[in-house]
Amino acid sequence: MQAIRHDDHPPEAWRPGVTTRMQVSGVTGARHLCVFEQWIEPGAGAPTHRHPVEEILTVLDGVADLWLGTTHLRLERGQSVVVPEGESHGFTNAGTGMLHMSAILASPVFEAFFDDGQAVRRWNAPAADTQDQSKRIT
Repeated sequence: MQAIRHDDHPPEAWRPGVTTRMQVSGVTGARHLCVFEQWIEPGAGAPTHRHPVEEILTVLDGVADLWLGTTHLRLERGQSVVVPEGESHGFTNAGTGMLHMSAILASPVFEAFFDDGQAVRRWNAPAADTQDQSKRIT
């Protein structure tokens, strides 16, 4: 067992208006989970995408407009949503202040398939993983 220092993993800009700090992943020794936080500026968010595993999104502060397939939800502080594996989803910051969210994926590697035709994006794969390990999700 080891303690994971989140300060050892500084926040990174993933796309305009979105900063992400990976907390737990294959790089830190996780075998089945990826946990990260995001800070999203007003109007910014995540484009429609899907993951091959289940995801839990939680609003820690602020207001998010989230879509899951054809369903739209407004999530506020203290609310979560479970995104089924393979389900298209995305979100935007619907408030005037910073949106702070956490996400948990049932995989040690962040992997996303974007509906706008962008390539698969992978982040924080263990060193032994030879596939694309792009640190930026655009």
